[in-house]
Amino acid sequence: DDELQTDGNRSGHFRNGELGLAPANEEVIRIIAAQLAEIGDQFDREIQERVVNGLVQHFMNENLSNEEITRQMSRAVRELIRAIPSDMDQEKAMLVLAMVLTKKIVNTVPALLRRVFNTTVNYMNQQFHNYIVEMVSAARQ
Repeated sequence: DDELQTDGNRSGHFRNGELGLAPANEEVIRIIAAQLAEIGDQFDREIQERVVNGLVQHFMNENLSNEEITRQMSRAVRELIRAIPSDMDQEKAMLVLAMVLTKKIVNTVPALLRRVFNTTVNYMNQQFHNYIVEMVSAARQ
């Protein structure tokens, strides 16, 4: 299906309704993705292996509901955000942290791709829907 990219490249297409975005100029999306990827590269070096391994254990536990795993992802992002410089937009930092965590989890256990991807998309929809829409709107202007 669609592929999650954290390197600024776009694999799939944004479809109407996905993240609630109207059809967008591909160049705007590419610019935003490149900016987020740059931030993600910085965060990637700072995320400790224990955080990733803890989330991997939650994702591997089939007894946990999707809601519980989403809460665990949210908790991990909130913990990591404390180490982010305060001059950075907190919502942007949290969005990028969620994507970087997803990448690291899937790199650790590729078999978790579908569950991790679905959880991340749900988390982003719940937490950052308005922020993403605002980011795209601002970039178009």
